[in-house]
Amino acid sequence: MKAKPRSFERRFFPLLSAFPLLILWGVTVSLTGKPEALELQVGVVQRFGDEPTDLLTLSSTEGDTLRLEFLAGNSQSQTIATKTVKLEIKPQPQAEPYLKEWIVLSDHATFETAEASAKQWREKNIEVEITQPARWQVWAKRDVYSTPLLRRLLLEDLKAKGETSPYLKSEVVKEIPQVSFAVNGYRYTRNEIEITSAKNAVRVSEGADGKNAYTYGGSLKIQPNAYGDFTLVNRVPLETYLRGVVPHEIGASSPYASIEAQTILARTYALRNLRRFKADNYQLCATVHCQVYRGLTGTAESTDRAIAATRGQVLTYNNELIDALYSANSGGVTAKFNDIWDGEERPYLQGKIDAPTAVWDLTKSPLSDEKNLRRFLSLKTGFNGSEANLFRWDRSRTLPEVIADFNRYLDRIQHPFNPVSRIDAIQVKERSLSGHILEMDVKTDKGIVQLHKTEARSAFEPPRSSLFYVDPILDADKSLKGYRFVGGGFGHGAGMSQYGSYNLAKLGWTSAQILQFYFPGTTLEPLNDSIVFYPEN
Repeated sequence: MKAKPRSFERRFFPLLSAFPLLILWGVTVSLTGKPEALELQVGVVQRFGDEPTDLLTLSSTEGDTLRLEFLAGNSQSQTIATKTVKLEIKPQPQAEPYLKEWIVLSDHATFETAEASAKQWREKNIEVEITQPARWQVWAKRDVYSTPLLRRLLLEDLKAKGETSPYLKSEVVKEIPQVSFAVNGYRYTRNEIEITSAKNAVRVSEGADGKNAYTYGGSLKIQPNAYGDFTLVNRVPLETYLRGVVPHEIGASSPYASIEAQTILARTYALRNLRRFKADNYQLCATVHCQVYRGLTGTAESTDRAIAATRGQVLTYNNELIDALYSANSGGVTAKFNDIWDGEERPYLQGKIDAPTAVWDLTKSPLSDEKNLRRFLSLKTGFNGSEANLFRWDRSRTLPEVIADFNRYLDRIQHPFNPVSRIDAIQVKERSLSGHILEMDVKTDKGIVQLHKTEARSAFEPPRSSLFYVDPILDADKSLKGYRFVGGGFGHGAGMSQYGSYNLAKLGWTSAQILQFYFPGTTLEPLNDSIVFYPEN
């Protein structure tokens, strides 16, 4: 594979010299120091400046002081100290508005499928980058297709080859957001600011009302992103990062073995996914699109104990970190990787009944059969996680509501049918062995819209997973008045069910046994010199 430029190493591995011979993306770096000292870069406020009224308040903890470092007008580093600072957006009007444009090659609900799409575009010799302006998208690489002529030539060539998904996205830029702040009576306008403190803790709140107030360990940096505004990035050691993830993903009062299992998965997931926001020059987000992360706010004794007890432990398959996927509730059956996303199959992610005993035989009664699926979804006990509210769900929407939901989806993906006036039928065309929807047709007044895998969930409001069926609701004269969505589980359903892990832990299973149940054939081991994080090529 191509060697990474030195700027890549500076951005992603500031402690590089401490860790020889760790293999990430096929690149050899170091790991003779403590693995918990690996520093992550987490976008904790991803789109600061998206609105001109955006405001961030940064404060030191008790007895501490913030240090703000940035380039002065003479390009020399300048450092100022303060207890608190308010970062505001100061739009800079452009003397002459200019056109900003880029090519969107494909649009996706998830990073995993976007990455599979990016691989397909690269195989067609097109340079790409994965972005997340709202949904995940694959863009033609902006610094390669950098002129209007190159972009149009590419688009025309793709259309001539029968490609229908690419489109040109453009906007007229009349003003550019800039970050502005005042300290000691002076006002500064800077686009990159480093924020540190002696105690390695900074409080951050959003807006004038101070919502989403969290304290983050490590340091912070305001930096530009791919969308013309800014991201507040938290640079934080791996094990400190886990303190802000585990209690918010699994719950501090959960059975201890399930907390340990979640901790190992969270550590593995973080290291496996360092490439996720490469286009924005950081690694991970702090939301459900990665892992929920709230810094040092809400840490707990039980989760801290699990982090210490499993220090450095990760889950691997054939000496490579696994895709350590988990969701709230599987609905009684786990999904294979390709049941949910496109891309190469992961052998350790299997479609299997999520229960401690044999309550259903997928071989004899596959859930790809609609009748079997409906019978399966009528079962409400005997499974891991069956005590949870969203183990089974049944939701109805009026026809106008369903049409409105669907039009919002069509608008998000820039579908040429947007908007539709009618939805005449919703039909599942294909299911996986685990019952998850692979293909769905929505018949509208403008034609049939085909929904692929998780898009069937994204297109409508009621579904909480892609494990569901749809029935029309008819009034007395047999005319269509709405749809009923009946399903199971909450989330994608691949890998570990969090509610399922609760049940197994209560039955006396260890964290290692829980992980082996949900990820068969994997190895639980300490982070070491030979482990591949992700084979980019």
